[in-house]
Amino acid sequence: MMNEIKHLKQIVIVSLLILTSLNTIAQKNTNQRAKWFTDARFGMFIHWGVYSGAEGIWKGEKLRYDNDYAEWIYYRNRIHRDEYVTLLDRFDWKKIDPEKWVILAKEAGMKYVTITAKHHDGFALWDSNVGNYDVAKFTNPKRDIIKELAEACKKHGLKLGLYYSHWVDWAHPNGWDHTKEIYLISAQEYDKYWQEKVMPQMRELLTNYGDIGLIWFDMWIHHSKSIVTKKQLLQLKKMIRKLQPNCLVNSRLGLSVEEDSDIDFKTLGDNELGSKKEEFPWQSPGTVAHSWGFHALEEQWKSTSTLLHWLINNASLNGNYMLNIGPRANGDVPYEISQRLLEMGKWLKVNGESIYGAEAFDLRKDQHDWGKITCRKMVDGKAKLYLHLYNWPLSKKVFVTGIKSKPAKAYLLANKQKLDVKLEGALTTVDLPSEAPGEYVAVVVLEYNSYPETIDNLVGKTVDRGYSLTPKNSLNESELKIVNPKRFGSIPEHVKVSRKQEFQWKIYVEQPKTLHIDASYSFQGNKDDGTIELSMAKSNRKLKVKPTGLTVGEPNSDWHIPNFDAHRMGTIEITEPGYYTINMKVKSSDKHPILFQWIWLGE
Repeated sequence: MMNEIKHLKQIVIVSLLILTSLNTIAQKNTNQRAKWFTDARFGMFIHWGVYSGAEGIWKGEKLRYDNDYAEWIYYRNRIHRDEYVTLLDRFDWKKIDPEKWVILAKEAGMKYVTITAKHHDGFALWDSNVGNYDVAKFTNPKRDIIKELAEACKKHGLKLGLYYSHWVDWAHPNGWDHTKEIYLISAQEYDKYWQEKVMPQMRELLTNYGDIGLIWFDMWIHHSKSIVTKKQLLQLKKMIRKLQPNCLVNSRLGLSVEEDSDIDFKTLGDNELGSKKEEFPWQSPGTVAHSWGFHALEEQWKSTSTLLHWLINNASLNGNYMLNIGPRANGDVPYEISQRLLEMGKWLKVNGESIYGAEAFDLRKDQHDWGKITCRKMVDGKAKLYLHLYNWPLSKKVFVTGIKSKPAKAYLLANKQKLDVKLEGALTTVDLPSEAPGEYVAVVVLEYNSYPETIDNLVGKTVDRGYSLTPKNSLNESELKIVNPKRFGSIPEHVKVSRKQEFQWKIYVEQPKTLHIDASYSFQGNKDDGTIELSMAKSNRKLKVKPTGLTVGEPNSDWHIPNFDAHRMGTIEITEPGYYTINMKVKSSDKHPILFQWIWLGE
């Protein structure tokens, strides 16, 4: 018996060690109540309300705004409140089942659900004692959608989030309606709305529906630019902290994370992806199509690959992605949405380890052209990198630039197939099989015995085995005035050089080779009147700038634009592996600037 107990203790100890090694360290600047949020990475947004009955059309007229946000039809089409609620007659209350939305979220691999408890139309989806403008007053038997959703989330183990439009309320006479930019309202009148509707309704939501994971407010401007006062916002936040201490609050409350350290996460703009690594929690709200509420004329469906890329992009920068569904008035989720969510869920069942609990790595956001990297720092000091390959390389090789440590092993996350991996200085090369495992995005795992050491500011080796040197990946990017693309991108991103401009890059070359040099620029002078001079590996190459003329950006549209043309500058011999700094000087005359685009170093 004693031997059995001893053996059992050993099993428990080993199991605890295994579990400990799988745990990860949370990203920086994340408070304890937001830890679940940064681990979750993926959530569901639900836009559903009275507007769902209109489906973007009112009395034969399409929504009066080109962005086609169907949930704004009450405001855009100037509908009277008494007529607006007649849309509820179109709802099939016997069929509507919020649990189905929760089950879909779970099957999609989402970890939390946020529903529009009260959108800008002011209509409450719960049985509210504040006024008579809520779902319980218009259904028989009474329905409380928030209660039903809360119970379903608890049953299926998902966090519940509630969207509440605190700033805008089109139905309340003292709420903010943008027509009040013309027909003014006083601060006292607005505070009457705040104290008589916002505060008591929020108290109901925070008191009657169990644990609330987050409150998602939707004031997309800073409070200083609105009628809402900071005092009112702090009053609301104080109540949340008192009634639900673990509930998260987003920056669209009207307070930025920089202004108030007690704000739990930053919310980006609608369908705005992260562009840089942040050390605080943040989130992008996104749509599968374009409208948030169901729109009968919707045609702008994003592909499953696109949605996965957006999720991966945000996770690789320490961000979350909350993807919206817009159910119809009978509760059905459009097939185009449910299909994509289920496909994402299938991918996450296999590759979820690279998203849930993962975070940003130290390399630059656009270091590599094959995809994105996420990272897991283990409590035992080890680390995993996840290489998300958006396209399976034709060369069957993945080049990772900027890591000095060699991985202990490499394998495909989908099937654990081991891969050959080689480290040469700052270049890691992974050999791939001929076929990608599964659809959409393949994930390669690199395991390290300690957190890998990196080299900053290197230009990554591309899948084409070259180096694309651009103003944005130059060492002196901050000194450059980069001109953004124009005319729908037909005029590419560039730097306008008048007189003189210097550029500098750093690359790692893993073995002796000959590199061909091409330079792309536009020059509208009528004679050779400028130079591009490049130095690398103790060699200099100089190119006399020639006129490139114009081209037609769009045929038959009188769309004539500067022509950007590539010119061969020669070759440079690399005699030994190592780090190389490329210095370049571009000189032009006063009259005709040189529009520099890129340098290509290719094998």
